[in-house]
Amino acid sequence: MNSTTLVEQPTNQQLILSEIQKSPLVSQHSKKLFLKKGDDPLNTLDTRNNFYFVMNGKIKIYQIELNSAKEQTLYLLGRSDMFDVLSLLDGSENEYISEVLEDAELIAVPMEDIREMILKDSGFRHYFYAYLAEKLRSMENLALSLSFYDVYQRLLQLFTKFTYIKDNKPVLKTIDNLKHEDLASMIGTVRKVLNRSLQKLKQDGVIELSRKNIRIKNFQKLLDKLNI
Repeated sequence: MNSTTLVEQPTNQQLILSEIQKSPLVSQHSKKLFLKKGDDPLNTLDTRNNFYFVMNGKIKIYQIELNSAKEQTLYLLGRSDMFDVLSLLDGSENEYISEVLEDAELIAVPMEDIREMILKDSGFRHYFYAYLAEKLRSMENLALSLSFYDVYQRLLQLFTKFTYIKDNKPVLKTIDNLKHEDLASMIGTVRKVLNRSLQKLKQDGVIELSRKNIRIKNFQKLLDKLNI
């Protein structure tokens, strides 16, 4: 699986999202919602009748295996993400668990308005299908990672996915200040096992660890280890 492409900090989705807010359908029927850290939005959001655009913040969407209490993060939603695409497509209620990791601002739009936009607005349709393809690819990569790679390799893949170029330097975004429990949940493991891989990467000079942050120290080394 190829996870070694370093990309620029994405801005196109954010620009398109700002244009979407100007759509007559969105501006006429939308409403802003504010969620606090620690909230479980799926206890309050109506994902069967409303579609949501994430304007700011971080929301974790996950499942728990009840017998072992092991978590698996399915999506980490941030600015320019949308939710819930599956409910929009098949009309069913989701069965996810969710948690707000950072105070979040959402825009809620009736599902029927979004369906109409997909049919009539070519710009939004292109944006929506590109986003859908990205999420399907992400789930495919997650399934392959869990099947074929150990925790150390999955952590390397995760860091590569969220590393962007800023001022010609690699910068870890979005996941840089997550709790280790949340990082572990993203790659299908537990904190104790994750911490061993983090310490190995630190010893190898790939990352720097502080109490609340992870910094990519040597991105080339990260890529080299990913390709071993």
